[in-house]
Amino acid sequence: MMGYLAIVRHGEAAMGHPDAERRLTRRGEVEAASAGAWLAACPELAKAQLWSSPFARARQTASAVSQATGLECETVDGVTPDDDVDSLIERLTGHAPSTPLIIVSHMPLVGLLAGRLIEGPASHGVAFPTAGIALLEGDVWAAGCARLAAFIAPPHQ
Repeated sequence: MMGYLAIVRHGEAAMGHPDAERRLTRRGEVEAASAGAWLAACPELAKAQLWSSPFARARQTASAVSQATGLECETVDGVTPDDDVDSLIERLTGHAPSTPLIIVSHMPLVGLLAGRLIEGPASHGVAFPTAGIALLEGDVWAAGCARLAAFIAPPHQ
């Protein structure tokens, strides 16, 4: 059964310290709302689970996605900027592709995740703009087993 995974980078964030507390800029808020509207219009994601990094800027972006889609957001570990992409892929292999999934996270993790799922071997990954969305489809979430269905950058259209 074909499944869908949307990998979303958070909107533009302000500089600051500590990194986990950085918040979206006004532009980032607009980008996040735009990403949410695009995801809400994507019928493949209508009954998706929504996962967010615990970092403030990702939670803000996921909140905008949640408001637009009506999906409940779950803050999860293992999807912060420095987390291990192979551990996340291992976690995804246990996720039923019949349940669509949206993950809101950070570079470099989003780029590495998309690259590994699409291409297979470890690489530098895919470059994601802020609030960029990679929509993948596949029968299983494993290295080299996904197809890129769409790659959207703000403004999302």
